[in-house]
Amino acid sequence: MCRFSCLFTLWPSSVPSLLLVWLVGRQLGLRVGLQCVQTETCSRWGAPGNQGLLQDGDVVIGGLFALHYQPPAIDNDFTQLPHYKPCTGLEDVPLQYIYAMVFAVEEINHSATLLPGVKLGYRILDSCGRPPWALKTALSLVGGDDASCSDRRVPLIIGGPSSVTGQILSRTLGPLSVPLISYFASCPCLSDRREFPNFFRTMPSDIYQARAIAQLSIRFNWTWIGAVVANNDYGLVAIKVFQEETRGAGVCLAFVETLQRENIVSDARRAALTIQASTAKVVLIFTWYTDVRELFLQLAKINVTDRQYLASEAWSTSGDLLQNVVSTKVAKGVFGVSIRSSAVPGFENYIRSLHPIHRPGDEFLREFWEAEFGGTESLEGVKNPFTDVSQLRVAYNVYLAVYAAAHALHSLLSCPDRQSSSRNNSSSCSSPKHIEPKELLQHLNKVNFTTRQGEMFYFRGADIPAKYDLVNWQETPEGSLKLVLIGRVDGFDLHLNESAIQWSTGSNQVPTSVCSESCTPGTRKANRKGEPVCCFDCIQCAEGEISNQTDSLHCERCPSEFWSNAKQTACIPRQLDFLSFNETLGIALTTAAVSGAAVTTAVFVVFLYYRQTPMVRANNSELSFLLLLSLKLCFLCSLVFIGRPSVWSCRFQQAAFGISFVLCVSCLQVKTIVVLAAFRSARPGAEALIRWFGPGQQRGSVCLLTCVQIIICVTWLSLSPPVPQRDLGFQGSTVTLECAMASVVGFSLVLGYIGLLACTCLLLAFLARKLPDNFNEAKLITFSMLIFCAVWVAFVPAYVTSPGKYTVAVEIFAILASSYGLLLCIFTPKCFIILLRPEKNTKKHLMAR
Repeated sequence: MCRFSCLFTLWPSSVPSLLLVWLVGRQLGLRVGLQCVQTETCSRWGAPGNQGLLQDGDVVIGGLFALHYQPPAIDNDFTQLPHYKPCTGLEDVPLQYIYAMVFAVEEINHSATLLPGVKLGYRILDSCGRPPWALKTALSLVGGDDASCSDRRVPLIIGGPSSVTGQILSRTLGPLSVPLISYFASCPCLSDRREFPNFFRTMPSDIYQARAIAQLSIRFNWTWIGAVVANNDYGLVAIKVFQEETRGAGVCLAFVETLQRENIVSDARRAALTIQASTAKVVLIFTWYTDVRELFLQLAKINVTDRQYLASEAWSTSGDLLQNVVSTKVAKGVFGVSIRSSAVPGFENYIRSLHPIHRPGDEFLREFWEAEFGGTESLEGVKNPFTDVSQLRVAYNVYLAVYAAAHALHSLLSCPDRQSSSRNNSSSCSSPKHIEPKELLQHLNKVNFTTRQGEMFYFRGADIPAKYDLVNWQETPEGSLKLVLIGRVDGFDLHLNESAIQWSTGSNQVPTSVCSESCTPGTRKANRKGEPVCCFDCIQCAEGEISNQTDSLHCERCPSEFWSNAKQTACIPRQLDFLSFNETLGIALTTAAVSGAAVTTAVFVVFLYYRQTPMVRANNSELSFLLLLSLKLCFLCSLVFIGRPSVWSCRFQQAAFGISFVLCVSCLQVKTIVVLAAFRSARPGAEALIRWFGPGQQRGSVCLLTCVQIIICVTWLSLSPPVPQRDLGFQGSTVTLECAMASVVGFSLVLGYIGLLACTCLLLAFLARKLPDNFNEAKLITFSMLIFCAVWVAFVPAYVTSPGKYTVAVEIFAILASSYGLLLCIFTPKCFIILLRPEKNTKKHLMAR
């Protein structure tokens, strides 16, 4: 339970003091009991230690800075707040921020165009870097705190050195409509105008730096990134924005480690081990520089020195880290986003001219002087964070905040209504001594001016257009690290000098950080089950499919007349393929066909030469010569199937094949019938049978049987002949040019008629095989027809299942095999006797039983 002594007249024109005190307790999370005692004096609400910097003026603005440390042990000891002096350890850098504000005020007071005739004053207090003290100090600024309760309230505060402090102060001062301009609060939550209507800042929202880092990751093709973030809104919101910005760009997080300040040593050790174990070579670190210092220490202990670190603005320009020996070992080439820097003309001379002698009431400067010198030395030539104005970042934000406040005051005090109303109606114009914060808040929302650096300044809600510097930690010849500016971020635009970057490898070569190497053209990405999309395997495209881009997700099938090249990167026209005379198979079949025709011719010559011998005359020499001629045609017709198919070759080859084989089988069938008739004629009463199968009848029978096939072929070729056609159904780099059967019925009739004759001949020859004779030709015809039928029975399934040009090869092989079967089975025994056993070539021997 906390008790406050208060005066109900803290702010006559605003909410009652009771509400103000209740807001204090609510923001601090305390149960507050109020015992308000009306007194003649005011309780002192001053900052810890009552230190402050004051300059009176017509309008006084407030300044709130974290200039000292505060021990965390008293964080909840609010009961001792008014009496305890916990602040210790003056910080040099925040001291520079204070004098940036003072310098800006003095510069404005010397301006003839900005706030002319109005002297701007300031009240600057120290919050010790603790939100409770910041709240107490802010209330003292807006409520007045001197013993006489004089009206020294400020209508605006420049401060809120952290996002947490900014949220507390904005919520507390919101009911009072007191504007708060922060120079360092970056939480995206503060952009919510409904919750924080009185909050402004000259520091960009963290969303923009997270987006900038995401753009850099995409630009350098870093698809496998580790992340170490602060376990609070600063880190968690940033990593969420990073993931949203890189979604769809193929960037994955290998791991996300969080750091808690209360457990920084153990958390940093765990994060270091994760970095060591991960294959990610690029690590994003989004946390405070003190956390990064411990992380680098843990990385140095396990000798992890080959990672590329991406830095957030919270540590990318930290002089403490840059000068640390550990950083030199593990953090070469750090590439990060930093608060934009800018030069402020005259500020360096102003800083170096400061001296306690000239500012006797300046307690901050006196404390700094005592800690730095202890005497009356000058700041000329002194090098420390306070005097280093080479890259003004937060100090420049403070400088801009003061100018934003001044332009809002200028707009408010310019009283534009006077030009359109009577000169006596001046009640609508504000007086410097009586400025209402609510009115100032309205004008601050409309601020728009050009800075001395030539930049347009305006607020978009609570924010200003995002601008950052891109910095790089580069190694000097002495082995230390220096900060080098290598680019800028302007909103969503990156301006980067890539050639000036020194990476962690010590070279200008961009480091690679991927879970899986990119898939080259000709392959596609296949995600690994249960792993991020950045981890994948590269699968070669199937034949007939291509991918012509890196990291293709799919392989595209080539059009029907095209096929993939050897690397599966492009579709090329499919080559025409047919059985040609130049290839090995064509040469072999041609040789077999020509050899068969030659052998047939040789047999024909032998038979012709020995035509008067009993062996030739015994079995109807005329049919034998006709059979040899038909066999020769069978051998030669196979050559028509070889070569590029044409309209006439497609028509002629099937007709030649069908007619030649019918002629051949017809001769064999008539021969068989003659044999049967000859033996039957020896029986009594069968003399007339042989007359029906005389030479004329034999020739007529062969012609009749052959004419049937000719009619079938002529009809087929007239109605629906085979035509040259590309067979696109076969998947391969070639497209077969073949004679397509437009009518399967016609081809089936041709084959069926041949098969019918062959089966009939086989049956007759089988019946005549055992007729008494020393040389029964029926036996030879039986064997030949068995081979013939076996070949053509096997031909049908082989023909149907053979691909491309091999279909033609199968048909040629069937023609040659059956032709050779007939030639060898029928004529080899005869030639053997004629040429090698002439003693058996006698009528007596042939007629012997």
